[in-house]
Amino acid sequence: MMGGCHTVDILVLKLTVTPVLIGVSALVGRRWGPGLGGWIVGIPFTSGPIALVLSISQGWHFAGDTAVGTLAGTGSEAMFCLAYALAASRFTWRLSLTVGILGFAATTVALLRLPLSVAPALAIAVAGVGLALALSPRPAGGSARSHAGAPAGFGDIGARMVVATAVVLGLTGAATLLGSTLTGLLAPFPVFGAVMMVFSHRLQGGSAGIAAARGLLWGLFGAALFFLVLATLLPRFGLISFLPAVLADLVVQGSTLPLVRQGSPVSGPSPTATV
Repeated sequence: MMGGCHTVDILVLKLTVTPVLIGVSALVGRRWGPGLGGWIVGIPFTSGPIALVLSISQGWHFAGDTAVGTLAGTGSEAMFCLAYALAASRFTWRLSLTVGILGFAATTVALLRLPLSVAPALAIAVAGVGLALALSPRPAGGSARSHAGAPAGFGDIGARMVVATAVVLGLTGAATLLGSTLTGLLAPFPVFGAVMMVFSHRLQGGSAGIAAARGLLWGLFGAALFFLVLATLLPRFGLISFLPAVLADLVVQGSTLPLVRQGSPVSGPSPTATV
């Protein structure tokens, strides 16, 4: 009976945490544009709940090893953003998305060949994000947002919530088969970030897709610190480790906001953005 209740609790957690977080972040992107929308999805809305569920279902040590993989996988996520942004400056969203996925996959395959621990994983994450920010093009006119196009509808936001929740269910369900390292490396795949880049690119042009990609890159510094804290503390202290991890993420996330807004000379919602 206790085991059944435990399983039900985990399922409820999977079905509530991610969609709520994704819904909130989608509304931010809908209101303030792709740059800030990309930045807020740098918060680990998908990979964070995956770590939480694995901590409960697979144990703290398994989840801690997964956090090491996710920390390193932040570098793969950065390569997705870089590849998408480079392609978006010239090509359609379909080709840009394909190139981004290939960038993530190639980096993930390379990382699978490395013996990962906390220090190398942190170096990979920070170097990957820094390199991507340095090499990715800036949006036309330096704007982190655009007044063209239309905001995301509530149907689109609902679809994002469903997709992100499906990823959490899939990865946590297959974690034992995949192992902690591969689960961690796959967890940072930017499901919601990719949707935001594609949606912005399709409706507002390549510059908006680039803005979303660069916004996400700035947000990844906080995500890296989140998983650094988890990888360091989780095997020893358990679930309480999520509290300092979340606080550290929010502090770093807040510190990067001015850097994102520097590329957005216009404050407030665009004329077409409604809540």
